[in-house]
Amino acid sequence: MQRVTATPEAVQLSVAGPFDLQAALRVARALTDAAEETMVRIDLTRVSDFDDSGVAVLGRALAGHRQADVRGLRQHQIRLLRYLGVEGVGGSMVDAAPAWTS
Repeated sequence: MQRVTATPEAVQLSVAGPFDLQAALRVARALTDAAEETMVRIDLTRVSDFDDSGVAVLGRALAGHRQADVRGLRQHQIRLLRYLGVEGVGGSMVDAAPAWTS
C-alpha cells in the first residue's frame, strides 16, 4: 500500500507492506514526477520486508533527486544505498518514526 500527499512545498510518500520492485518503481515515479526543487519525504517505517532489487531502484531514484528525506531504512538498506553511491543516508534518516507526519 502506498499513500501520496502533495503540497506545493513537498510530496510525502508512505509505503506499507513489502518494499518490492513494484513498490520501488512507484516511489521512483513519484520522485521523477516531483520538481527537482520539491522536497520529497518517503516514509518506509511501515515496510514489512525490503527486497534488494527495490532498494536498488530506490537508490537510482534518490541519486537523481537531491531534495529527499527517507525514514525507516534499516542498516542493511543503508549499506546497500551507500554501496550504490547514495550519500547522506543514515543518521537522522533512520529514525523509527517520521517526525514530519501527523
